[in-house]
Amino acid sequence: MSETIKILTIQDISCYGQCSITVALPVVSAFGIETAILPSAVLSTHTSGFTDFTVRDLTEDLPAIKNHWEKEGIYFDAIYTGFIASMEQLDYIKDIIDSRLKPDGLVFVDPAMADNGEFYNGFDQEFADKMCELCKLGDYILPNTTEACYLLHKEWKEEFSKDEMLEMAEELSRFTKRYVILKGDTHKENEMGMIVLDKAESSCEFVYNERIDYLSHGTGDVFASAFVGSTMVGKSPTSAAKVAGEFTKKAIEKTIGDENHKYGVKFEQVIPELYELLDSY
Repeated sequence: MSETIKILTIQDISCYGQCSITVALPVVSAFGIETAILPSAVLSTHTSGFTDFTVRDLTEDLPAIKNHWEKEGIYFDAIYTGFIASMEQLDYIKDIIDSRLKPDGLVFVDPAMADNGEFYNGFDQEFADKMCELCKLGDYILPNTTEACYLLHKEWKEEFSKDEMLEMAEELSRFTKRYVILKGDTHKENEMGMIVLDKAESSCEFVYNERIDYLSHGTGDVFASAFVGSTMVGKSPTSAAKVAGEFTKKAIEKTIGDENHKYGVKFEQVIPELYELLDSY
């Protein structure tokens, strides 16, 4: 029997709202991967669409958790980061990657800090500049166009041309060991796309899924988690992007029509289709 793949995901727990760890843990686990968690913070709800939410910053807990894992000899095949609660945590996370990742392990960085042209509550350009340092440890980085613009000190706009997307992806390649997955290409009518750039091979490919005009929270986490899981079970980055894009689209489709479900997408209902998607791509 082959050894179980073990992944650590570092991001917040939103007690209500389908995002971050409450998405990553079930989705990555559904690939047959043992998924450990390291919460960066505990929030009463996620930060979009809610007011007066509570936040418990867990920065001070991170070193003690890492030290215990060192004593127990716990290592991971991959580390996948999402919503990070503070700049100080970025330094701790770099230490965790250095200490707890296997020598041949992979790092996935989703610089979850902004969308639709704005920073999430509590983030700013100084944080984005610090996030660049974490991205440089990533074998894969998965920004949307807003995050890409903050990382690159560019002005965001609602629509980017194909050439502009390519230029951004190429500029982002200096912040990754190998792959850039740049999400949010909208230049093709009725399709939503992303760029998969491999700087080691000097290759760049566009991947598209049917575009659905429906705004919901947590879709970036759904995509990133499905991408990480697909990659860790052997899919190429392009295939993993296709699986993750289709999985996210199907989750959105399951949610349309439920006006009381604006705090995430019904990804749970699509998990049974994951293996079919893996076979398709």
